[in-house]
Amino acid sequence: MSSRHGNSDRSALILDIFARHARTKEGRVQVELAQLEYQLPRLRGIWKGLSRLGGGIGTRGPGESLLETDRRVIERRLIDLKARLAEVQRQRERSRLSRSRDGLFLAALVGYTNVGKSTLLNALAGATVLVADQPFATLDPTTRRMALPGGGALLVSDTVGFINKLPPALIAAFRATLEELNDADLLVHVVDVGHPNLHERMIVVRETLASLDLASRESLIVFNKTDTLRGAEGDALREALAAEFPAAVFVSAQTGEGVEALRERLAATAASRWTKVDVTVPYNEGGLLQRVRERGSLRNTEYSEAGIRIEADVPADLAAELTASARANRAQI
Repeated sequence: MSSRHGNSDRSALILDIFARHARTKEGRVQVELAQLEYQLPRLRGIWKGLSRLGGGIGTRGPGESLLETDRRVIERRLIDLKARLAEVQRQRERSRLSRSRDGLFLAALVGYTNVGKSTLLNALAGATVLVADQPFATLDPTTRRMALPGGGALLVSDTVGFINKLPPALIAAFRATLEELNDADLLVHVVDVGHPNLHERMIVVRETLASLDLASRESLIVFNKTDTLRGAEGDALREALAAEFPAAVFVSAQTGEGVEALRERLAATAASRWTKVDVTVPYNEGGLLQRVRERGSLRNTEYSEAGIRIEADVPADLAAELTASARANRAQI
């Protein structure tokens, strides 16, 4: 089989897998769009071939009329799908803007396909996400809220697994999940610690992120599936990887080993971007206290005639709101 035909078959296979795993409206539209855009130039090639075999001037070759009809149907369908996709993406953007106003820290799970990201999301956030031991089980992005040990919460997003030499045209088939990465405060690079080609796969992920202009985004390496490491050989591998990647976290999403340590690391990373506040707000703005509990880490509260004293670590926008409320409260006293 030639390289060209091999690449074509591989692309068609990947698109077929994508089609089976797309569950949201946007995911299904993305995949159908990619499939049709993949088919159209091949249909044109067939059309040209039959045209050369066809009759003389002013006549149509055998099958040419049918292929031209197919081409027009596909092109009309493409126009319709692109319009639908644009509307779905506008809705998605509104949802993203609403979430950004919540100010929650977003950690996005990235990695080679089939490394256990969905299982890890379930372990971290108690989410119910499809878990399957097969490539591209997650095509549509899934975002869940994870409660932090010291109070507050952050968001964790599961994304489609990357693959070596993914044809550029197919990246559009999971553009929705890649858009999540643009919003991420932290990229959690999940690696199958027991895979024999883990270093090569890590390079694929890094190169893919670089192609998306995300190479400089803050990241954390998580070696998953530690339960697959066995005996002295497994211990040696773990020791070597710990020396090579000293900031990495080792977990087994399947057994729960290391998950709490990862949760604490994520909490610490989120908290490092928070602002410490020690303010007194009026009782009629007690709703601010609930928002501190939801979005930050509340260290202490005191109730007095002056109002509610709040000592906490919170996102910058909430810190500004608390400070403004405290300033207005002092002016009224």
